[in-house]
Amino acid sequence: MHLYDDSSLSRGNPSKPFQLFYIMLSELTIKEFLEKTASGSPVPGGGSVAALSAALAASLTEMVARLTIGKKGYETVEDEMKAVAQEALKLKLKLVQSIDNDSNAYNDVMSAIGLPGNTEAEKSQRVKAIQSGLKKATLIPMSVAEDAARVMELAGKTVAKGNKNAITDGAVGVMMAKTAVLSALYNAKINLKTIKDKAFIDRTSKKVEELGKKALDREKELLSTVDLSTVDLHLK
Repeated sequence: MHLYDDSSLSRGNPSKPFQLFYIMLSELTIKEFLEKTASGSPVPGGGSVAALSAALAASLTEMVARLTIGKKGYETVEDEMKAVAQEALKLKLKLVQSIDNDSNAYNDVMSAIGLPGNTEAEKSQRVKAIQSGLKKATLIPMSVAEDAARVMELAGKTVAKGNKNAITDGAVGVMMAKTAVLSALYNAKINLKTIKDKAFIDRTSKKVEELGKKALDREKELLSTVDLSTVDLHLK
């Protein structure tokens, strides 16, 4: 999420306090989440939606793996699919937490911006708090991108080795995960514009480029094996 424009960083003691939006987004129903996203509230924003997208991709991956376990003709990959299902579950739970972590990071930065800046000591403390908050708000989507990239690999395994009648579900998992990677990276990258730590910027920017390129390349590779001619249109 683009937290604010540069001008807001220089304001101390705002005449109108920043409104904070602490809410457990992960506890909302689907309809409530969609309505909250569509409202005038700044959260949930792109970062939380990226985490949700990755969690959905992990859920699809786990589903395909479980539809493979115990099925005739897939005995040789059963142990691998069990491992895929277990890891996808762990990633899903972590990504669900990231939905809230991203919105909470926004609130933390807004709180820092609202700190008093009347004295030199207050100004210094305010700047430190803002910069610390910005780094946190950048590292969270970076973590989401890394987790989503791992989900891509797991989903790719279900496409290559999982139940062929669920191959499109695995393929959607790959595509959703790729989108989550890129979405999270966009949110991290734009926050770098207001961070002052050059080493942090350089390190993170390099990782953004690497993860983004790999996600685009891996999607093509992982989906290259999709063959709908093998699908049995009967029940999975």
